[in-house]
Amino acid sequence: MGKITNFFAGANSGGGFQNLFSQIVDVETARDFIILKGGPGVGKNTFMREIGRTMEEAGLDVEYLWCSGDPNSLDGVILPQIGCAVADGTSPHVLEPHYPAAVDRYVNLGQFYDLTAAKASAKEVRAHTKAYQSAYVKAYRSLRAAREIEKTRMAEAAATFESQRAWKRLRGIMSRELRRRGGEGGRTHYRFLGSITHRGYIWRMDSVETLCPKVYALCDNAELAAPFFKELWKSAVSLGWNTVCCMNPEEPEQIEHLLIPGLGLGFVTSRPGMEGPQKPFRRIRLDAMTSCKNRSLTKFQERMCGLLREDAVESLKEAKASHDALEAVYNPYVDFEGVHTLAALEAGRMLSYLE
Repeated sequence: MGKITNFFAGANSGGGFQNLFSQIVDVETARDFIILKGGPGVGKNTFMREIGRTMEEAGLDVEYLWCSGDPNSLDGVILPQIGCAVADGTSPHVLEPHYPAAVDRYVNLGQFYDLTAAKASAKEVRAHTKAYQSAYVKAYRSLRAAREIEKTRMAEAAATFESQRAWKRLRGIMSRELRRRGGEGGRTHYRFLGSITHRGYIWRMDSVETLCPKVYALCDNAELAAPFFKELWKSAVSLGWNTVCCMNPEEPEQIEHLLIPGLGLGFVTSRPGMEGPQKPFRRIRLDAMTSCKNRSLTKFQERMCGLLREDAVESLKEAKASHDALEAVYNPYVDFEGVHTLAALEAGRMLSYLE
């Protein structure tokens, strides 16, 4: 039975849509990377689910990448043991082949549209497309306002942070937990562990539990942990360990969670709404290493951020409803039997790479 893990390659934030799709696979080492093309409702999710199901039945490890617009829908499937992957390569995460056919390639699901019928629905398609795009603009406006308030609160916390005390604790943990693996430096995969969606925040802490039985939780409401995660990552890679860096959707250059599967070791951010089901091995309470000068102001800022993000979720619900309506226009004009047949063919091709 293979390991099943779940991440995101895209995320919604105050900066708009954040995109890690270029990090899904290393095309220098990959064997086969399918880039799906085709519009709404054409069966991209159906195709990827068929690939994932087949590989699970074959006992392979499967990594699912979920969509921040609809966390019940797939953006990608990665099969690390055979160096294969498939991903949605359409807007807002357009992908293009680096080594066409030799490594990465298009699979055009648009061939399964009934072109004549789709053209007859052009008016509806235009209306629903504009509606969901407009809803995303509203959502990102609210998220941006929330983030600006949050930055003020975080700056105040950083000004009183006892960083030397925190560094002493973290370096002690590093000396105990990070041992040399040998060989060359480790590889790094970049993912998001979650995103704000039309269902609110979703964090796939189940993947942490699957990959890392031993977890250190950094209790951090003010994003103080970024430099510690960076140091942990650099040390792990230099010692030869592969890592999964789960980036902060609001600051995608900053690590928010670090997983070292080879050691079964994880370091995660913990704050309200971002707690895992498992009890961590240790908690490092960074929040306790700051002092709050004006608690009433801090609570007001937190409340305002919460209200603005609630407003963003409502807009994301509007976007989801409009996109569902768009897919409903297309669905009757799609040859889903053809999609399933092609998915089965491609799954068989990938399984042929098993040694």
